[in-house]
Amino acid sequence: MTVRGDNRGEATLARRLSPLGVWALSLGCIIGWGSFIMPGTMFLPHAGPAGTAIAMFVAAAVMIVIARNYSYLIEKHPVAGGEFAYIRSSFGTTHAFACSWLLGLCYLALVAQNATALALVVRNLVGGVFQVGFHYTFAGYDVYLGELALALCALVLFAALSVRGVRFTGVFQTVLVLAIVCGVAVAAVAALGALGPAALAPRPAFNPGVEPVAGVLAVLAIAPFAFVGFDTVPQAAEEYHFPSSRTRVLVASSILFGALVYVALTVLASSVVAPGYADWPSYVSHLADESGVRALPTFNAAYTVAGPAGLAVLAAAATGAILSGIVGFYMATSRLLFALGRDGVLPKWFSAVHPRFRTPHHAILFVLAVSAIAPFFGRNVLGWLVDMSSLGAAVAYGYTSAVALRSAAREGRRAIVATGALGVAFSVLFAVLLLVPLPGIGASMGFESYICLAVWVMVGIIFYITRNRRGADGESERQA
Repeated sequence: MTVRGDNRGEATLARRLSPLGVWALSLGCIIGWGSFIMPGTMFLPHAGPAGTAIAMFVAAAVMIVIARNYSYLIEKHPVAGGEFAYIRSSFGTTHAFACSWLLGLCYLALVAQNATALALVVRNLVGGVFQVGFHYTFAGYDVYLGELALALCALVLFAALSVRGVRFTGVFQTVLVLAIVCGVAVAAVAALGALGPAALAPRPAFNPGVEPVAGVLAVLAIAPFAFVGFDTVPQAAEEYHFPSSRTRVLVASSILFGALVYVALTVLASSVVAPGYADWPSYVSHLADESGVRALPTFNAAYTVAGPAGLAVLAAAATGAILSGIVGFYMATSRLLFALGRDGVLPKWFSAVHPRFRTPHHAILFVLAVSAIAPFFGRNVLGWLVDMSSLGAAVAYGYTSAVALRSAAREGRRAIVATGALGVAFSVLFAVLLLVPLPGIGASMGFESYICLAVWVMVGIIFYITRNRRGADGESERQA
């Protein structure tokens, strides 16, 4: 199989990804570990159950608009690399590299975040089973040898599975997503059976201490992070074993389903509070004083309404979410690096394809090597990088929408021109909410994240200038 395009003939990937695999890839990346903890740490403290529902469905509508721009470009450029390929075709290599540099960090951070979340699940639901061996504190987080080993084993295992091929990855991702959906559904049904209709409308609807509009905007601001994952689909466009035009429905349905899961888990967390608290506002305001299951409102609710069995089911769903995130972002990051290597922006080493499995195994090994460093710095430092993920995703959405707008305008496709313009506007709004500390909203990145962002941007500038200079020197030598 050969994909036509600039500099793409010598390194191509096998077409083995099914429609169900694409849907599972998108949903599995959208619903990560964060969907199980953010109800207590972000959604309820800012917006309450009603505010979260409003923000999530508005965000889903916005993301479906942006996803339409992606679907349009997938049909025009069915190659690996997604945003890099689109932006390069319209705005040139410099813009494509700048966007890919931010997006690459976003994906890498999410691989490491999901790997370290395995230990977090065990800490809160089982106890200190992996808190063994030597340990140290870094940026206020206790790092244990046993938990490091768990994260590293997961990273190595899923790197090996990713090398084996996208067909296997798609099937595995589908199984994990089914586990997530079933687990959340069982917990929701158990809560409805135990509480009746009251489970569907927990009170109060909004956080009494936060203005409803401000709370909704705060949750809406993290939409790029909450829904990052649907944009992994274009990274694998070269490997579809079906017409790329079908991605529109697949991606839109995964986004809508992801919003339903976010809302369901938030409503579940606010319907059932730990003993000793009168309502969910008082409960979530004291989570820092709690430990174990009580420190995680979603799991506390499952345990309260369905006992150990309910807790086990939701824990299985959360584990599935973690593993699907690792698998999905391994795939997305490696394909992005593969595209950069194939087009000469990164060394050609990254464009190597496994002779048997037809996967970018060098890029996968690079993702493994970089991701394996992160757990040694603890989840607090990793959290600073993950906070930047929303910005990287917002930049990617904005650039992609701009490409769609520009291309559709030349073709006279008014509907895509409209979605492209809306996508650019929404992305700018997300970036403003993340970068500008607006009073009363509190959605902007923390100080540490700004420092990490500045360092990452500087490294990217130095790398790009150095790389271009070497390329120019090499060209001069060949001409001489």
